[in-house]
Amino acid sequence: MSRPLILILCTGNSCRSHLAEAILRRALGGRADVASAGSKPAGYVHPMALEVLQEIGLDASAHHSKHLNEFLDKPVTTVITVCGNADQVCPVFPGQLNRYHWGFSDPAHATGTPEEIRAEFRRVREQIRLVFEAYAAGLQEVALSG
Repeated sequence: MSRPLILILCTGNSCRSHLAEAILRRALGGRADVASAGSKPAGYVHPMALEVLQEIGLDASAHHSKHLNEFLDKPVTTVITVCGNADQVCPVFPGQLNRYHWGFSDPAHATGTPEEIRAEFRRVREQIRLVFEAYAAGLQEVALSG
């Protein structure tokens, strides 16, 4: 039996969805496949997102920006949107059982000095980390009690 696929969606698939993908993948420890995509992919992963993931021991250098259409023929079990625009345009995927929306600020829009921008990426990373690690812990609890 294949592992469930959790797809994290954002508009640009350059920051928030990649932060969430890397954090959730580690938190689940291989119990599910985790991917991210966007409704209007930026075509790159923001370097600052990669940097702040590296700070917590996550290497996302192999991540790339993808369109959500790449997943329309895949058995997506759970869709999680991390921005309002993606939530509004999110299609239903084959096999989809669950859908969640947890919105986060887009750190790519941060302004100021490089350190102020980095601080915003860290702040959003920590918000995403809190939510997605709690989600993973809840999935573990359900699996152990089921």
